Amino acid sequence: MRSDRSSPAPLALKIAAAAGLLFLHLPILLIFVYAFTTEEKSYQWPPPGFTTQWFAVTWSRPDVWQALWLSVKVAAISTAIAIILGTLCAAAVSRTKFFGREAISLLVILPIALPGIITGISLRSAFSLMEIPFSTWTIVLGHATFCVVVVYNNAVARFRRTSGSMIEASMDLGADGFQTFRYVVLPNIGTALLAGGMLAFALSFDEVIVTTFTAGQQQTLPIWMLEELVRPRQRPVTNVVAMVVVLVTALPILLAYYLTRDGDQVAGAGK
Repeated sequence: MRSDRSSPAPLALKIAAAAGLLFLHLPILLIFVYAFTTEEKSYQWPPPGFTTQWFAVTWSRPDVWQALWLSVKVAAISTAIAIILGTLCAAAVSRTKFFGREAISLLVILPIALPGIITGISLRSAFSLMEIPFSTWTIVLGHATFCVVVVYNNAVARFRRTSGSMIEASMDLGADGFQTFRYVVLPNIGTALLAGGMLAFALSFDEVIVTTFTAGQQQTLPIWMLEELVRPRQRPVTNVVAMVVVLVTALPILLAYYLTRDGDQVAGAGK
């Protein structure tokens, strides 16, 4: 007779799991430690002292605020574009059958599978051929190429788990297309879209490679951090900014996980 109780994990497996977590997260913890160090020119271990003065210094740096605002603006616009285009693509692929549907699905996903440097070079070449000057919008177009994929993957998975009979029933009861979308479709795919948007925002916010080829002379926050590491003025300021980037990107990912962990329990699924 098989017991339903789970047997405890072996000690070796627990040690291996702990070692893997330390390997992944210890460098991030060091960033937090060096944000409080009193040494501003090198990375000494252990730090000679701890202070919170670098938070005030970072707060008063206008270049940090300019880079932060540009990153937030680009990420927000890219996410909005991704939600619209990704949802429309997901609806077309999952709800209709047409010649070349699988090929189109592959082409939508392809940009996130390609190395970022390939995407960056191709976008820079296209902008040069069309004589488009580098601006915030060229960065947005670059980021939207992979943000659309993130939203598309979330939306198409949720569409495929949502019963088509619910939409048919709504139309049979006299609802028009907008009412059906608002009261039937959107409540079922809303959390998937929100999670996809959060992931897209996080990816856009900390993107480096594609931004390098599409930003021109502008600096998003990750590009600013790279410049500061090459020609440092106050090293702890870079670590303070890195803490902000970690928090801004980690929180949406955690929220996206929370919103989609029960994604298989949608209305009408499997019916």
